[in-house]
Amino acid sequence: MPKLAVFPKGYMDALCVDKTMTLFEWIDLAATLDVQGVEMYDGFFESFEPAYLGEVKSRITGHGLEMPMLCFSPDFTQPEPEARAEQVARTRDAVDLVAFFGGLTCRVLSGQARPDITRDDGVRWTVECIQELLPYAESNGVILAMENHYKDGYWLYREFAQKMDVFLEIVGRIDSPWFRVNYDPSNALVAGDDPIALLEAVKQRVVTMHASDRYLTTGNLDDLRQADGTLGYVDTLKHGVIGQGANDYDAIFSILAGIGFDGWVSIEDGEDGMGDLRASTEFLVRKMAQHFGG
Repeated sequence: MPKLAVFPKGYMDALCVDKTMTLFEWIDLAATLDVQGVEMYDGFFESFEPAYLGEVKSRITGHGLEMPMLCFSPDFTQPEPEARAEQVARTRDAVDLVAFFGGLTCRVLSGQARPDITRDDGVRWTVECIQELLPYAESNGVILAMENHYKDGYWLYREFAQKMDVFLEIVGRIDSPWFRVNYDPSNALVAGDDPIALLEAVKQRVVTMHASDRYLTTGNLDDLRQADGTLGYVDTLKHGVIGQGANDYDAIFSILAGIGFDGWVSIEDGEDGMGDLRASTEFLVRKMAQHFGG
């Protein structure tokens, strides 16, 4: 039976930018939901000193929760070798963080779709960086999980491997049990791809999943499929209550149950507060019990 974690999509700025919410306050909120884990983002932490991290870990375990997943955003598509080396070093630090909490996966990306890089270069740089990291990940017992992504919330350009064909090319070039996939059906929709077709293509390599539903307040998805250079997400793209959007969770969970998936499903919702996040949690608990038993 897969386990359910939660990610504070609606509190990103409060935790990372405005600092109007502490990580401890978020953990306490998460503990009021019917979940078994909290997914972290490196920007949530006030420091990486062992004493502080120990306090965070104690707060998580004190609620009977786990920290299974770190949402990390390396930017491997930088043209300068020194810049890519710095991103590899940052990712090693992220792997250390996951290991400290006894977690399972460190999310990785390709990097930003800068307008001046070619597909061949972007793919090659990403593969080289991830392959360089694999021995370190293995030595720490941490899986690098590449997500089919739209855009890190604090990036200028969209994800280089946003489109399914580029994502699959990168994934197909790396053969290691320490490199797997974090599947996000909403990001496939935003990319103009079929979420079910993507899942069928990667299902044997899925180790974790981001559960979300997306909607636009104005405009259409074609507006998001441009390399627009807008910092962060465009204002019209919102995370809605899961189960009320375009994703077919019966089809998704049926496929995952069929291959014996028992990893973590992390909820990405809450842009309109804890009410929506609670509704999303209730939907996923019900659907997971229906498809996976329990």
